[in-house]
Amino acid sequence: MTDTATDVLIVGAGPTGLTLALDLARRGTAVRIVDRSPAHPRTSRAKGPNPRSLEILADLGVADEVLAAGSAPLPMRVYRDHRPVAETDPWADAAPTPATAPAPAPATRFDRPWLIAQWRLEEILRARLAGHGVHVELGREVVGLVEGAGGQHVDVTFAEDRAERARYVVGCDGAHSPVRKLLGITFDGTTAEDQVMVSGDVELDHEELGRDRWHQWFDADGAVMLCPIPGTRTGWWFQAGPERDADGRPLAPTLDGFRRLFTRHTGLPGRHLTRAELLSTYRVNVRMADRYRVGRILLAGDAAHVHAIAGGLGMNTGIQDAFNLGWKLDQVLAGHADAGLLDTYEEERLPVAAWTLDLTSDRLRATLEAIREPGGNLGSAMTPETAGLGIGYRWSSLAGTKTATEAGTEAGRKAGTEAGTEAGTATSAPATGPHPGDRAPDAPSLDAATGERTHLYGTFAGTHTTVLGFGPASAAVLREVAATYGEGPGVRACRVYAAHEDPGTAEPGALIDDQGHAAAAYGIGAGGSGLVVVRPDHHVGVVAAVGDPGSVREYLRRLHGAPGMVDAVR
Repeated sequence: MTDTATDVLIVGAGPTGLTLALDLARRGTAVRIVDRSPAHPRTSRAKGPNPRSLEILADLGVADEVLAAGSAPLPMRVYRDHRPVAETDPWADAAPTPATAPAPAPATRFDRPWLIAQWRLEEILRARLAGHGVHVELGREVVGLVEGAGGQHVDVTFAEDRAERARYVVGCDGAHSPVRKLLGITFDGTTAEDQVMVSGDVELDHEELGRDRWHQWFDADGAVMLCPIPGTRTGWWFQAGPERDADGRPLAPTLDGFRRLFTRHTGLPGRHLTRAELLSTYRVNVRMADRYRVGRILLAGDAAHVHAIAGGLGMNTGIQDAFNLGWKLDQVLAGHADAGLLDTYEEERLPVAAWTLDLTSDRLRATLEAIREPGGNLGSAMTPETAGLGIGYRWSSLAGTKTATEAGTEAGRKAGTEAGTEAGTATSAPATGPHPGDRAPDAPSLDAATGERTHLYGTFAGTHTTVLGFGPASAAVLREVAATYGEGPGVRACRVYAAHEDPGTAEPGALIDDQGHAAAAYGIGAGGSGLVVVRPDHHVGVVAAVGDPGSVREYLRRLHGAPGMVDAVR
């Protein structure tokens, strides 16, 4: 047993574990990541990140590489009885969405999901993680977890009988999670034995099947779906209804079986399918853990929840789990927040998992219904909800309960002053903007110092909490924030100037809302003011009127354990 404890030991090196490891490593947390596999996988599995996950990957500094290595989602060509019967592009009308009043769409630069083989995404994340000096430790199987006396660490036993210590352990080790089983956490739900699919990565040498389409054959007796794998010349994702024996039981997938299914549904010779690997049988499992945390041990990703594949939310939900957890672990380890902050991880993400199980089950039903008719396709699984941009935590104890208008009005009543009343009306952020707990909208803007085009998420990116200030009256609060938290990585103050304001010698990091999209996104009326605290994971913590800086102070104290701020604004 080594007496030296690493800060966080992550078990499982898929996208969830790698996202968490990278977020922690860039914060300076001593993190290790282990996986029981002897080698990194070279299989495709998940088809890629949705728009919300792309925002996270951009924050982690890898989105450009992910976009370059993958491709935009492809139009779908649908066949019946070997003949094409329909073409559809679910993303044809998608576009980046600057906010527009009065009812903005979720403002984001990423207007669609992205196709990339999971092995390639993992490779990109591992390379970025290696830049922080952290490497995946392969062939390390965890077989024992015991919280140490006094609850200050976890003793971790590996299969080779070696024992080590970690302050926290996070199980990102998949649906069959040994970590979850060692904790005795239930994984309740159902398995639909009649909803079966075989899948694998295949190579295909038939040039008439263009790689600019996702080909889908749906017949009365089954289906075959072929989607080209970006970055390969002949690689495809293969999904199909299984072959069955005389008693109707699904047969295990084989290369010859894939060839027979290919011929039956496409009418093309099976010999064109030259190789198949990662052959698997998929049954619809809808399950979730009843807890995400036991003391110093936590769960994330498939270890905590599994659901129908419709909508492509499996990997994405895990990435988003990790991004919610990483900053909270760091704040606790750094001593800025007490361990109770970790309770908000389960508080926020467990209801999201329950919602995701319901959504994906609904989308699966809709898709199975759609493909019964000629021309029906997998596009039925996609809805605005599957983009992940609408997920928020309004119920969270980290979310305030008042809109800026309500907060300002209350501040005005308490102060009994004309200025306070004004803070609750014209100069406050109206209720049309985001509420505490919501995902913070993105918006295009200009860097006030350079005039270069940028966006709000460029300001949010990194390891800090952001305080946005709209309107001249916010300047004093932002100065207070900067004076209290300095130039460190913890908190960043950002003045957002309206197009008509003269920024003069702008504060470092200030932005110009030259097109009014930022004000629209945050519900700031013409000539209005407001304060918005954005958590490190891009969710709104506080929305306040400039006349009510106390809620901003208190929130920052809770997250960052800072000394009392100078009472410069009353």
